[in-house]
Formats: sequence, structure tokens, C-alpha cells
Amino acid sequence: MSARQWLMLGLAGLMILYGAWFAVEGLWALFTVFALPPLLLLLAALSGSRTAPLWASVLALLWFSHGVMEAWAAPQHRELALIETALALLVIFSASLPGLRARFAKRRERPSVNAE
Repeated sequence: MSARQWLMLGLAGLMILYGAWFAVEGLWALFTVFALPPLLLLLAALSGSRTAPLWASVLALLWFSHGVMEAWAAPQHRELALIETALALLVIFSASLPGLRARFAKRRERPSVNAE
């Protein structure tokens, strides 16, 4: 799978998670606030947007923080919060992967300089 496909999988997972978490409890405002950004970013990634991975990783930092906070503060939601944290890490990693590959590919292409 490509990094973009992993990104889309992570965004779809977050959207489904928020649907299960907030909509079931009747918290429609939270569902909208949390589920709408991954949906919009997923649609942008599907359309080939070049900035979607950047914005997904920026928002994933917030989702990661929310997941850690919920896992710590609300034991009844710990499983969902840990899933949120894992999906946020998937989004961050998959959004960063093309840049990491490019960065380290350049390092391998450079000729070595021998000190004499």
C-alpha cells in the first residue's frame, strides 16, 4: 500500500471511530466537530490534493493529544481513546513517509568524501 492509501485508511478509521464514539452517545455536536475534518481531508486526499497530507498530520497532532487525554482522564473510554491515538499516529506517519523517503534517498545518492 502507498503512503496516501495508508493516510486515507487512517482518516476513514478516525471518521468511523468518531461515529461510533460520539453519535452513539447522542453527542452530535462533538460528532460533527470531530468527524467532519477527517471526512473533508479524506475527500481531499481522494481528489489528489497535495496539501491534504500536511493538514491531516497537523490535525492528527490534536487527535493524538485528545486520545492521550481521554485515555488518561476517562477510563470508561480508554479503549476508544487508544484506538484514536493509534489512528492519529498512522495518519502522522503516513503523511510524513514520502518526505522521509525523499530525505533519506538523497543521503544515499551523495558520493562519499574520503578525507586524506
